[in-house]
Amino acid sequence: MSAALNVLGLPLQSCSTQPMSGYFRDGCCHTDPSDRGLHVVCAVMDERFLAFSKAAGNDLSTPQEAFDFPGLRAGDRWCLCAARWMEAYHAGVAPRVVLHSTHLNALGVVSLDHLREHAI
Repeated sequence: MSAALNVLGLPLQSCSTQPMSGYFRDGCCHTDPSDRGLHVVCAVMDERFLAFSKAAGNDLSTPQEAFDFPGLRAGDRWCLCAARWMEAYHAGVAPRVVLHSTHLNALGVVSLDHLREHAI
């Protein structure tokens, strides 16, 4: 995999290894054409967003042993789908983001200004 860049034009940094995040479960918000959900926004979970996501049909808080998924809690970092982050933004519940760990491709869906509003 070539050196990926973040939304600031710098080398992409790890999002989370506890829990292990990323489309490729490598800790980074890497992407490629097989990632139809574009899991590129490194977000810090909070209770409001987790409830929003669950209500929208994507329960991120309940463990799924079959997929080795521990379930997320407030404070966990996770590579979110860019479109879901935008939905949450419009609903007023977008979680905080880690710009250094958010892939450059997020900018095809989310503006840098919106991300900066929610940057840690």
